[in-house]
Parts: sequence; structure tokens; C-alpha cells
Amino acid sequence: MTALATSFDTAFLHTLTVEEDAIDFMGHVNNLVYLRWAADMAARHWETVASDEMQAAGLWVVLRHEIDYHREMKLGDAVELRTWVDPVKGVRCPRHVDIRKAGADKPSAKVLTTWTFIDADTHRPKRLPPEMKALFGM
Repeated sequence: MTALATSFDTAFLHTLTVEEDAIDFMGHVNNLVYLRWAADMAARHWETVASDEMQAAGLWVVLRHEIDYHREMKLGDAVELRTWVDPVKGVRCPRHVDIRKAGADKPSAKVLTTWTFIDADTHRPKRLPPEMKALFGM
């Protein structure tokens, strides 16, 4: 599902395979890679559901990342990434990303990122208009 991604069950899904450049000195996915994947998922979801006009109206920037690591992932692992958003609070938009080995019933990492939408011209935070909120099931 793309729009109306409001829970794990309705999340926007993307898959990938762990490549060599994701591996750290300990032989598993580097912690910073999980954050990159989370940011990439947010962008991928936004670009899938938002019109060109909506995308031109502003930019998403990170206010805060929270990440919990549960299980390691290694070179060649097939990965499922799911993302969904919670209701916007003012100019804050919480987004979840669940990262797990394909077919696993538990995540390898869970990311909660607080994003804000900023005006493309002024670079100041702005509230999402109703049509943008509707893209996320709000």
C-alpha cells in the first residue's frame, strides 16, 4: 500500500538486499546505514504519494531520530522496510520505519523519526495542508 500508511499492517513497503558498502568492521550492517535506510524510506514514500506540485511546495527535514537495534543483519540478507506515519502534531510529523530480514516476525531495527515540513522558499516550518495530511491517512 502507498497512501494511508498508518500502521505496520498498512505500511509502505520496500525491499532490498544488504550490500558490501553497508557492512562495518564487525561484519554486520553499520548502525548509520539503518538511519540512511530510514531517511531513504521517508523520501521514497513521499515521492510515491505526493504530486509534483506538493513536492515543490516544501522540503522534509529531520528534527529527531530514535532507533532501537534488536538483531544484526549481514551481507546478502534480504531486507523488508516498512514505513508509516502517526498523526501530525503541529508541525511535527512522526514516522516509523520497521527494518527486518525478509519473512522475519520480529524487526532487526525500529526507527522513529520526527520530521517537519518546511516551506521551499522561506525554509520555515509550515503546517501540512489537508490534502497532504490526507496522503498519510489523517
